[in-house]
Amino acid sequence: MALIKVLYSFGGTGKFWRFINCSRGALIVLEGVDRAGKTTQCQKLVQALQQSGQAAEMMRFPDRATKIGQLISSYLEKKSNLEDHTVHLLFSANRWEMVPLIRQKLEEGINLVVDRYAFSGVAFTSAKPGFTLEWCMNPDMGLPKPDLVMFLQLNPSMAENRGEYGIERYETSAFQRTVQQRFEELMQDSSVNWKVIDAARTIEEVHKDIKLLSEDIISLAQNQPVGELWR
Repeated sequence: MALIKVLYSFGGTGKFWRFINCSRGALIVLEGVDRAGKTTQCQKLVQALQQSGQAAEMMRFPDRATKIGQLISSYLEKKSNLEDHTVHLLFSANRWEMVPLIRQKLEEGINLVVDRYAFSGVAFTSAKPGFTLEWCMNPDMGLPKPDLVMFLQLNPSMAENRGEYGIERYETSAFQRTVQQRFEELMQDSSVNWKVIDAARTIEEVHKDIKLLSEDIISLAQNQPVGELWR
């Protein structure tokens, strides 16, 4: 339960501050291989929640607007090269720099719908030779723990047929298949609330399932503290 400071006025002659209880927002994450439809579904979910009277906003990782995000963006767009350990730590740092804002939004009762989170960072780096899941998870331990992680399940061969596939660095079918395997390993962790969504269906069919799951978790999360990821 968060406390929100609200300014009241009375009789046109004075004002006073009062602290009121406010249920926190839910942290909802969508994950999946590239071109699984995450961004579209995040946008549709935020719009649906807002239309139903819920406070909701979208976040996306990497956040390419920050200085760290700009380095990542240049790397993903194949405009620069970076050592693999360095890249992984930059992705993690990009998430950590947004933690104060994430916590603030949740405390204000805003539901956050996040396009990719730490799970993508771990799945993509651990798909490279010489990296373990454990090493990849360590930098993100303690991040705000999502209340719900929905994995958009899509065969990488189907993703290849979707628009603009192959533009960015990691969009090759062989690599994406390995990424999918790493996600499947991460989903064995029962400490995270994973739900698998069949993303091969129509946009509206996928959205319907995502909306129902999100509405349920928003109700459950209201009076629960925000947890710490992988702790």
